Amino acid sequence: MPVIAIIGASSNRAKFGNKALRAYRNQGYTVVAVNPNASDVEGERAYPTVLDYPGPIDEATVYLTEADGRGVIDQIARKGIKVVWLNPGADSPEVVARARELGLDTRVACSILGVGESPGAY
Repeated sequence: MPVIAIIGASSNRAKFGNKALRAYRNQGYTVVAVNPNASDVEGERAYPTVLDYPGPIDEATVYLTEADGRGVIDQIARKGIKVVWLNPGADSPEVVARARELGLDTRVACSILGVGESPGAY
């Protein structure tokens, strides 16, 4: 299964960054929690950035504000991640434009729905 980085992974089960981690894991993905302020999320080791994860990552899903999202798009590209999901709230025109400028396969949609799950189930 693909490896997906959940950028903005949260220990708060009400937040979408947590729901996404659980939804992707439920679908069999290898999940990489990315949160500079946590050591683990839902039992998964958390990394400060995608660049800190030692292996390859196939996709990233972003759950950050516009201000925080601008900084991670370049990191996603540097890591060689080809697909990025910009979820509602992380999909500002500036961030979307930068992702496309970097040649990323940019998906402006809810990644939880995209993986075939319902956020309400979590």
